[in-house]
Amino acid sequence: MVRYKAVIAYDGTNFNGFQRQPNGRTVQEEVEKTLQKMNNGIPVTIFGSGRTDAGVHAIGQVIHFDYPQERPLERMRFALDTQTPEDIAVSSVEVVADDFHARYHVVEKTYHFKVQIAKPRSPFRRHYAAYYPYPLDLDLVRRALPDLLGTHDFTSFCATGGAIEDKVRTIYQADLEVNAAGTELTFIFRGNGFLYKMIRILVGTLLKIGNGRIPADGIPEILSAMDRNAAGPTAHPEGLYLAEVKYK
Repeated sequence: MVRYKAVIAYDGTNFNGFQRQPNGRTVQEEVEKTLQKMNNGIPVTIFGSGRTDAGVHAIGQVIHFDYPQERPLERMRFALDTQTPEDIAVSSVEVVADDFHARYHVVEKTYHFKVQIAKPRSPFRRHYAAYYPYPLDLDLVRRALPDLLGTHDFTSFCATGGAIEDKVRTIYQADLEVNAAGTELTFIFRGNGFLYKMIRILVGTLLKIGNGRIPADGIPEILSAMDRNAAGPTAHPEGLYLAEVKYK
């Protein structure tokens, strides 16, 4: 068997998330169906760098799978890219060591979160950016971002339902960009890992800070509370993109 690593992108609008489940269309199911066709009807299981929820998008999701033969890489990439549904694209394929694992060997992930602040809002962005129609002071948001950097227990920014007990994570980058028209924000978070719905809760909290309902210096207190109720709401999923996954 040959182990392949692939980088895939997908529009999460019509998916019930990445991971295969009994009810609902998933990215894993669609990629595995394509690989099974390519493998003469024999099932092939894929493993992702992590799950994404319903409605969440990916630019650089990483998967690995074992295939019974080595094929030219561009031919393998092209076959996967053209035979998967149109809301999945395969950016690259490479052969990796037999012990490579897309999930367990991750050392860094980057997520983007897009927020539409245009008035009136654009209906064409409704599946690709969360909408925030309330007043925002972006200087307050920028003042709060550095307090997220470093190693912290992010219990306050983890939704209930996550199975991971260790809530300590390290964030290397927390930035805010605004497009030239001033109609859309992009939050950028880069770290060694993120908890269940953590990015969406971070954004929901930062938007509340920008709206003046949480103090700009309130992040340390929220972190020390280690209580989900101390943070802001969970932002809508359509603004979230898994942008990049890095390995050693």
